[in-house]
Amino acid sequence: MSVAPSTDGAAEADAAEASDSAGGGTAPHRRHPEEPAQTRMWHVTLSVAGPRTALAEVRRGLEQLAHDHPFLLTSRYATDHAEIRYWEEARDLHDAAALALRLWGEHRSSAGLPPWETVGLEVIDRATYQQRLAEGYGPTPAVPVGVHPY
Repeated sequence: MSVAPSTDGAAEADAAEASDSAGGGTAPHRRHPEEPAQTRMWHVTLSVAGPRTALAEVRRGLEQLAHDHPFLLTSRYATDHAEIRYWEEARDLHDAAALALRLWGEHRSSAGLPPWETVGLEVIDRATYQQRLAEGYGPTPAVPVGVHPY
């Protein structure tokens, strides 16, 4: 929902309260129009699982997702689960996590993904990702960039 800026912020606060009370989620982020949006890169590991699906169908869907989502690094899959690792650009952790939680569902039809649900999510900032790599305990991709079976 988009709310026009107001001089006293009352309209934005009312819209946020109405959205929250109607089950619409979190309140919109408040910033002044003249403030530039500061975004950062977040490393996302999304785990999904569900009913057994033919490997070829899972692979085809993940390859289409990789085509549709330009920051996809790698995905691993089996007949009943998959793990996707990618970079997401977002203002903060909450925004990155919200985008990640919607990724599978929003691309299910267009990419031909299985009817699985999200069963795990990790979102870390770039500095944490780089620190983990430097210390040797990952989350380095288990396989090269691309779509691969477990």
